[in-house]
Amino acid sequence: MPELRPPARADKGPSQGSHKRFIIGGGISLQDSGGGTSMERLWGLLQGAKRLSPRPSQTIYKHVEGTQQGCPEEEEEEEEEVAKPPGHFCPMELRGPEPLGSPAGRQNLGLWTAAGRRAAPYLVLTALLIFTGAFLLGYVAFRGSCQACGNDVMVVSEDVNYGPGPNSHQGTLYWSDLQALFLRHLGEGSLENAIRDIHAALSRQKLDHVWTDTHYVGLQYPDRAHPNTLHWVDAAGRLGEQLPLEDPDVYCPYSATGNATGELVYAHYGRPEDLQHLRTRGVEPAGRLLLVRLGVISFAQKVASAQDFGAGGVLIYPDPADFPQGPHKPGLSGNRAVYGHVHLGTGDPYTPGFPSFNQTQFPPVQSSGLPSIPAQPISADVASLLLRKLAGAEAPQEWQGQLSGSPYRLGPGPGLHLGVNNRRASTPISNIFGCIEGRSEPDHYVVIGAQRDAWGPGAAKSAVGTAILLELVRTFSSMVSNGFQPRRSLLFISWDGGDFGSVGSTEWLEGYLSLLHLKAVVYVSLDNAVLGDDKFHAKTSPLLISLIENILKQVESPNHSGQTLYEQVAFSNHSWDAEVIQPLPMDSSAYSFTAFAGVPAIEFSFVEDGQVYPFLHTKDDTYENLHKVLRGRLPAVAQAVAQFAGQLLIRLSHDHLLPLDFGRYGDVVLRHIGSLNEFSGDLKARGLTLQWVYSARGDYIRAAEKLRKEIYSSEESDERLTRMYNVRIMRVEYYFLSQYVSPADSPFRHIFLGRGDHTLGALLNHVRLLRSSSSETPGAATSGVAPGLGFQESRFRRQLALLTWTLQGAANALSGDVWNIDNNF
Repeated sequence: MPELRPPARADKGPSQGSHKRFIIGGGISLQDSGGGTSMERLWGLLQGAKRLSPRPSQTIYKHVEGTQQGCPEEEEEEEEEVAKPPGHFCPMELRGPEPLGSPAGRQNLGLWTAAGRRAAPYLVLTALLIFTGAFLLGYVAFRGSCQACGNDVMVVSEDVNYGPGPNSHQGTLYWSDLQALFLRHLGEGSLENAIRDIHAALSRQKLDHVWTDTHYVGLQYPDRAHPNTLHWVDAAGRLGEQLPLEDPDVYCPYSATGNATGELVYAHYGRPEDLQHLRTRGVEPAGRLLLVRLGVISFAQKVASAQDFGAGGVLIYPDPADFPQGPHKPGLSGNRAVYGHVHLGTGDPYTPGFPSFNQTQFPPVQSSGLPSIPAQPISADVASLLLRKLAGAEAPQEWQGQLSGSPYRLGPGPGLHLGVNNRRASTPISNIFGCIEGRSEPDHYVVIGAQRDAWGPGAAKSAVGTAILLELVRTFSSMVSNGFQPRRSLLFISWDGGDFGSVGSTEWLEGYLSLLHLKAVVYVSLDNAVLGDDKFHAKTSPLLISLIENILKQVESPNHSGQTLYEQVAFSNHSWDAEVIQPLPMDSSAYSFTAFAGVPAIEFSFVEDGQVYPFLHTKDDTYENLHKVLRGRLPAVAQAVAQFAGQLLIRLSHDHLLPLDFGRYGDVVLRHIGSLNEFSGDLKARGLTLQWVYSARGDYIRAAEKLRKEIYSSEESDERLTRMYNVRIMRVEYYFLSQYVSPADSPFRHIFLGRGDHTLGALLNHVRLLRSSSSETPGAATSGVAPGLGFQESRFRRQLALLTWTLQGAANALSGDVWNIDNNF
């Protein structure tokens, strides 16, 4: 392939340059979105990974000062030094030989003899280098020829023996063999060192392909010349004292710009039910500034809910009650505000549904998830000043926080004026890719990625995930060198623009959507992987739940010696999936893969029991603070994450049959539709019925069971049949994307996870209005449903049709060819 070069660095203003810089372990500085030196360095590392691993040491010849100047000196260099420029070789003067009998000849003979003795080690070394080069050249040629091997497939199985093909150079690899191989090579590295030194983690590896993907996206930054402000307002509407916003760099990307003035109201977490509760207590959110606590839902959801209830602006603060307390637990400083974007969506909000390639101009549209009201983070200290000024009824007990000396009242309070002056800038971002090609299904990709950028130091947010990603690259490269040949391709990705709402990953998905829904098997995210060490949570598609259970039984717990992760979670809750499994939220980096592209995805985390990591999205998210939170156990927890992720990749890339449990969605459909059953009587009274969706549900369950039986009774050695089954299995998630709505208008088309009127959640919220005297629908903001319309029969019929035919289409697709479809719909 032609040599790819990193994009040229783009000039940026000071606000951009300071916004997204983080240091990974103090070794390598990765810069903000838009490239810069770090992107070029990481690009160089990945380009270097295409080449064969360097030798453990190398000989460098240098000039030596003094009497021996000009003579070679041999110096052994550690492998970490391979990136340094090579030393200069001494120039040599060549002369013809003198006659042996002459004095000069005898002198030269002695000199040649001595020179021969001195040169012997170099001749031996040269011969070894020639031999090694020839061996490696042969190995590369051999491995290249194996890429095209036809039906010689090594299959991972726990109990079935699949022999290698005639051209294979090794014996059969069972699941236990590959597991041991992976753990052995993973154990050879040091994740703690990888976190501190990305260069050493990647420079020794080889990949089949390395490339970059650059987008020009609209990002929002603080305006240093016109910082955001917060003022008291007197009864006459005049601006009074300015309240301190301690850090002008902390802001809410994609907030509406402009001014908002109004009385202050305390609104707990800013959920729709919180705002509805305010109304029932006689406190109207409309036209006021809302003070809300960090947590439970995302920044974007808080602002969207406030906007739906007519609020004029939002102030978001971290309450001490939501973070660890105690003398031995590091906590967030009272003068720290927390960064967070407020776009209710993912990707570049100024090109919704379209990729932002090469500054391509699209019609002037913007995402419907952009708020129309301003929002600003504030610190706990500023929030305490505000709370002391609130009047009105005392907040409910469950709304009480732990700001000392601050009574929690609902308000309203005195007037405030919020001014937000953030500015939009077109910014280049670059995703970096590395690939190990699969042997027999290279056109099917198992994707694993980690966010590279972060606001502030970003130790937990991005540094740990990036280090684990690079350690997995090293481990799998070593495995390939020792005989492992994945059936499917492994695609390793370092994302840019993650802290603005998964911009890098979403733009990539938008750019290659037509390709990826046919070829991407699964996405595994390493973001936020280590936020504690007490509990393990997996936010995932239902297709992966059975595989997660299997892998949990293979990985040792990092904090319970002698126990597996499964034993740890099952000990406290026999329903392990209720303890571990969660749906993918919109603020997860894996969300777009499933809700937008129809690719099953997983994002998993180790977290503290009952408390969140306090430093995420702050300038205190440092390696030292993360180490303190984990009480020095960061390397052990990171190792467990790497083992879990690596074994997922092995199973997904090498199992003969994809280990995706397509039958699980039958349970999901049953559970969701069960929520509709309680409204059957109300619908029947209006002459409406849910029978259509019940029939589609039954067809899906029958199609899944039929496919399971077909696979069970088929010959696993039939490669053609196996590939056909794998194609049907890997596209199940895509089947749940509604084909009846536009990706540009409703990008999250998934009927269970998406956002819009086509989703099951939107239908359920609409049906609830049958029993509600209020025109407001709790959860309307997060489901994309416009509140205030009440129940409408025509809208219900359309929603039911959208849901039914998407579910029926999934059942038909799972059945296989058109002549195999057997439904009585």
